[in-house]
Amino acid sequence: MLAEPFELRCGAVLPHRIVKSALSEQLGDRHNRPSVDLISLYRTWARGGAGALISGNVMVDPTALGEPRNVAIPVVPDPVDYKPWAESVASTGAQLWAQLNHPGRQSPRFLSRQPVAPSAVPFADRGIRSVFATPRALTSAEVEALVERFVLAASTFADAGFAGIQLHGAHGYLISQFLSPLTNQRTDEWGGDAVRRRRFLLELVRRIRAELPARVPLSVKLNSADFQRGGFTEEESLEVVRELGEAGLDLLEISGGTYEKAAMMGVTRASSVRREAYFLDYAAKARKVSDVALMVTGGFATVDGMNEALRSGALDVIGLGRPMIVDPELPRRLLAGADVRAERLCPKTGIRLADSLLEIQWHTQQMHRVAAGKPVDKRRGAWRSLITAGVSDPLNAFRRVRA
Repeated sequence: MLAEPFELRCGAVLPHRIVKSALSEQLGDRHNRPSVDLISLYRTWARGGAGALISGNVMVDPTALGEPRNVAIPVVPDPVDYKPWAESVASTGAQLWAQLNHPGRQSPRFLSRQPVAPSAVPFADRGIRSVFATPRALTSAEVEALVERFVLAASTFADAGFAGIQLHGAHGYLISQFLSPLTNQRTDEWGGDAVRRRRFLLELVRRIRAELPARVPLSVKLNSADFQRGGFTEEESLEVVRELGEAGLDLLEISGGTYEKAAMMGVTRASSVRREAYFLDYAAKARKVSDVALMVTGGFATVDGMNEALRSGALDVIGLGRPMIVDPELPRRLLAGADVRAERLCPKTGIRLADSLLEIQWHTQQMHRVAAGKPVDKRRGAWRSLITAGVSDPLNAFRRVRA
C-alpha cells in the first residue's frame, strides 16, 4: 500500500503514501524570506522521493517568530518572493505544501519581550519560563486580524505555486493555545467553553478553504491531546476532528504534546514502540468520527510497520520527519523495497531540559549541512550542538532585519 497513489477530498492526488512532515528549518534570510540554502534543501528532499513535502514553520506575522530564521510573510507579501521555493520540487513528482503558523506565547525572550496569546498565561515550568516571557492577551480585534493574516498567507503561497497548505494546530503554538483550557481562559467569543475554544481553528479552516483554489488541499496538524492535567483532552480533540471533517478539511495530521510535555518527541510505551507509530490508537478513534484523510507522524521505522499501519485502516498517509534529515533519500529507498530503517541518531546529555533542546538543535544543524550540500555528520556530539545553538540563535536574532 505504501506505493499506492492517494486521492484527497479536493481531488488532488498524492503520488504515494510517504510525506515529509514539517521540520523547522531555520533557513530564512535576514528579511525572513526563503534563502538559497532553503531552496537547495527542498530540492534535495524532492529528489529523495517523498510524495509531498510539508514545509517547516512559515510565520504569518513578521513580528512574531518562534526562531530567528523562520520564514515569515511581511505585512504586504508578494507571491514572487516564494516562487523559487515552490519551483524547487519541479520535475521530481513531489508536491510542496506550506505550513502556516504563529508562535503565540512560544516566542523566546530574545525575539519577543512580550509575546501575545489567547490569555496571559505563563509557562508553569520554571526552566521554560526563563526562556519565554509571560504573554499579553490578544484583544478580540487582534484575533480577527490574525485570522486575516492566516488567510492572506494561504492565498499568497497558493499564488506562488505551492501545491497545498497546512495549519500548525499542534505542539503548543497559537492555534493549539486557543484549543487548550490551560492557555485559553477567555470568556468572550474566542473562549469560555470547548465550542468557543475551537472557533479560532474552525474559522481559519472555513475562511481559507473558501479562499483556496478548489484542488489545492488544506491540512491541519492537530494534537491528539496536550498530555497535561487540565489541558486539551482526547475527547475534545476528537470533537474537533469531527468538525474539521464537516468543514471540508482534506488531510489531518495527528501529533501530540507541547513544549512542556513533548509527546511528539517520542514515547516509551511498549505497545507504541512495537507498532512503531506513536499516535496510531488515536488515529483509529479519529477514523470512527470522521472520514477525513489521516496522516500519522512519529515512530515509523520500517516498510513492514508502515504497511501494517496502512492496512489497519486507521490512517491513509505515513509522515516522516527527522529520519529524512538523517537520510534524505529514505522515501526512495523504502519504496524500492530496500532493507532500511528510519533512523533517529540524536545524542543525549542525560539532562532533561538540555536533551529536549538538543533533539531540535542537533537535527536543525544537520539540515543546514544537507542544505549546503554536505553529508550528515552522524558523529556530531551533544555539547557541541548545544554550544553552537547557544551562539547562533542570539546572533541570528541580532542580524535579523526588523519588520
